[in-house]
Amino acid sequence: MNKADCFQLGYIAKLHGFKGEVSLFLDVTNPEDYATLDALFIELNGQLTPFFVTTLKLKNKGFAAVKLEGVDDEVDARLLLRKSVYLPAEILPKLSGTHFYDHEVVDFEVIDEVYGSVGNLVTVVDLAANPLLQIINGEKEVLIPLIDGLVKAVDRKNKQLIIKAPEGLIELYLG
Repeated sequence: MNKADCFQLGYIAKLHGFKGEVSLFLDVTNPEDYATLDALFIELNGQLTPFFVTTLKLKNKGFAAVKLEGVDDEVDARLLLRKSVYLPAEILPKLSGTHFYDHEVVDFEVIDEVYGSVGNLVTVVDLAANPLLQIINGEKEVLIPLIDGLVKAVDRKNKQLIIKAPEGLIELYLG
């Protein structure tokens, strides 16, 4: 499995007990959607390595206690600490309209209805209080709050995100 065909589900945050269980942070909107996982990929030495899930118990604040097949003690579990966890992108339902997955729009050109081309989207900074679009235009960084109504269209074919930023915001960054 290639990373390009996957999305990052989260990461192994810490040990959970001493029998090989780990605490998985699910960096997703609805952790409950992943309560029945039977397999996942962990990035080890630059490669996505498959692991079968023996048990997964959701905890609070996006964490889950996970027991993986073949990880039977603290020594094995320690090797997984702070490693990224991935799932195949094909398992995600297709979104349409102005709805998108954060990873899906990375490298899209961001076009403002008034200003025009703003630059290329680097990432969606997932801050709980105020998610941001991080855009690079040459040497300049532009941060735009991802507020309701900001995104006017998602052109997946042409890799463009059409927005209407608050008046004057883009000019503050780009002049």
